[in-house]
Amino acid sequence: MASGVKVTDEVIAVFNDMKVRKAQANEDEKRKRKKAILFCMSKDLKNIVLDEGKEILLGDLGTTVQDPYQHFVKMLPPNDCRYALYDATYETKETKKEDLVFIFWAPDNAPLKSKMIYASSKDAIKRKFEGIKHEWQVNGLEDLKDRHTLAEKLGGSSVVSLEGSPI
Repeated sequence: MASGVKVTDEVIAVFNDMKVRKAQANEDEKRKRKKAILFCMSKDLKNIVLDEGKEILLGDLGTTVQDPYQHFVKMLPPNDCRYALYDATYETKETKKEDLVFIFWAPDNAPLKSKMIYASSKDAIKRKFEGIKHEWQVNGLEDLKDRHTLAEKLGGSSVVSLEGSPI
């Protein structure tokens, strides 16, 4: 079911920036890279836009943000839906990896209208986010509160650590 909602150029630019890891980036550029970001519907419900101020930058890690995963979970509104991109850093038994995860946050206590609009607009944003390997629909904090669930999504039992913390 398509909703006719448009994805703003700003949202697409953020996705492309997160997707392309610049190996030659200097320290300042690396610090400005986004670790996580939330997207929401515009006030008129016609566009998917950046949720202002709802982001974690790599430069925040170790300074204002100690555990990026827990900080991300706390950014999600308890009573409304959101889309999110989370740049997960994890380790399997064989190698270290980084993958973008597209998250559709639709808490059980969000208004029905909001859930319907976000659900019907999800395809619009997913079509713009080409190359996403992991998608996760989350309906409550209990699904998020421990990192095991995300580790399962990323690689099942082969994941041994997420964001530097053992699983």
